[in-house]
Amino acid sequence: MLEAKRRAAIFLLLAFILAAVTGYLVLEKVKELNAELGGMTSIYIAKGSIPSRTPIDISQVTKMDIPNKFVTDSHILSEEEFEHQVSIVPLNPGDIITKNMIKPVSNLQDAKNRLVTMYRTDKIQFDQVLTALDRVDIIVSTNENGKKKTEVFMKDVLVAFAQGTNDNFSGIAVEVTAEEAPRLIHMQNYAEHIRVLKANVGQASSFGDALDKSNGKEELKEEPAGDQSEGQTDGSAENEAESKEGTTDKTEKSSDQKSDDSGE
Repeated sequence: MLEAKRRAAIFLLLAFILAAVTGYLVLEKVKELNAELGGMTSIYIAKGSIPSRTPIDISQVTKMDIPNKFVTDSHILSEEEFEHQVSIVPLNPGDIITKNMIKPVSNLQDAKNRLVTMYRTDKIQFDQVLTALDRVDIIVSTNENGKKKTEVFMKDVLVAFAQGTNDNFSGIAVEVTAEEAPRLIHMQNYAEHIRVLKANVGQASSFGDALDKSNGKEELKEEPAGDQSEGQTDGSAENEAESKEGTTDKTEKSSDQKSDDSGE
């Protein structure tokens, strides 16, 4: 009886030791796998059904954690990336949302207008980083039959949206009329060089107003001096004329007196 109990105790002790060793090995393996996966990152998935071509509301999405090893640049990691965006495909609950599945909302000022994208290339150059609602001038350089020409192709064009910011800026979409869109696309395809300049309309107009005001003040200051000089000139001329008339009258009177004396 005692021998049986002793054997049972030994088996229980061995089982405990083996379970502890197994647990330790499993824990180490899990740590090793987690180290290889690089932790967890939250990405966004559809919380419910999201129709295509409709603005995405933040309440329509939710987060899901996946290992860092499987996170790519196409995954959406911030709520800000959903601002003013629509899905180009219908989404079902649980679908992972990636950047190539969404696009900016098209808010055109006129239904007859069109959006034309202009991305930075060797041919197309942007002088400044642009943002939505900026206005630009488009300068083109062409070479027709050996005749080179650079001119303002379009002026004060509205920027509907910009792609990227700061160092990641890559291009813009401009809003033009349906008639202007083919001309702009033609220039993008065949012009030698296109340069996009930011139009600082507000600063230019205020600067011009300041110049006009300053010039107006200078003119107002000069006018009194001019009037006085003219008045003095006119007065002196009148005095000279009066003096001449007085002299003439005196001469005539003296001649009349002489003639009277001689007659007597």
